[in-house]
Amino acid sequence: MNPPPKTILRVAPAHKGRRLDAWLAENRREYSRSRWQDLIRHGHVLVDGRIRPAHYILKGSEIILVSPPPPPPETALTPEDIPLEILYQDRAIVVVNKPAGLVVHPAPGNPTGTLVNALLYHCPDIQAVKGELRPGIVHRLDKNTSGVMVAAKNEKAMAALAAQFKARTVSKEYLALVRGTPRPPSGTVSTLIGRSAADRKKMSARPPRGRPAITHYRTVEVFRQCSLLRISIATGRTHQIRVHMAHIGHPVIGDSRYGRAGNIPLPLKPARQMLHAESIAFTHPINGSKMRFRAPLPPDMRQLLELLRGREKQPQ
Repeated sequence: MNPPPKTILRVAPAHKGRRLDAWLAENRREYSRSRWQDLIRHGHVLVDGRIRPAHYILKGSEIILVSPPPPPPETALTPEDIPLEILYQDRAIVVVNKPAGLVVHPAPGNPTGTLVNALLYHCPDIQAVKGELRPGIVHRLDKNTSGVMVAAKNEKAMAALAAQFKARTVSKEYLALVRGTPRPPSGTVSTLIGRSAADRKKMSARPPRGRPAITHYRTVEVFRQCSLLRISIATGRTHQIRVHMAHIGHPVIGDSRYGRAGNIPLPLKPARQMLHAESIAFTHPINGSKMRFRAPLPPDMRQLLELLRGREKQPQ
């Protein structure tokens, strides 16, 4: 496979004093700043014929040669005809309603049968982004969490969407059925989230080391042993909603990892956590238009809610 063409860039005198990676990200928006740092680190960027670090301070007269690496072999990822509900797509992005049970991208435990494999089949115009096994993926949902996701189809869209997620300008709302009734009915959970000291496979709101995580919740419906919450997150930590709901004593119904021992009487036993990414709002990475998409509740969660509502109406 032939490598992409080389690009020659000239640094203007007015740009003296800028960091190399910052200057590249601002002047060549086809890559994100982190992607530029990766290219610099691996010798794909030469400054006046020499390898310089990402923090190199420009003097304002350099000639920069960019030699991007070839994309990964096509055999690295296989398109798979996996059913996928596409809510919207154009040349830059695709928005899908991810079903519960579908892993987002290939990993050692799930080399195939992922959302990425499905996207490559249904959207053959999607490009391998970042040379990884996750083309276009800018955010994730847990395997057993359903709902709306956006993916990029090229590097430019990827960089723009990644910047929005980093700046926390993407709005995401979830619906979660949780154990008990939160008090107060609306609030904010703010903790660190990191690997649990007791179990490295779990995340914890009381970790030895962690990153700030903020979750806002509002109770929208109350049942006898559980409640339906509308949740938004200001950060995107691993398992954030599940960890925070368990932390305040109201774990997500059906969550086998963070739920407390003991069952509560339900008209239907869920096979997975009752957590659904209902909506996402962001700015289109190319044309700048404001976009919002909503994914309807999946059948299992909708059925359980209907049964709970029917039970509550029965005479006690």
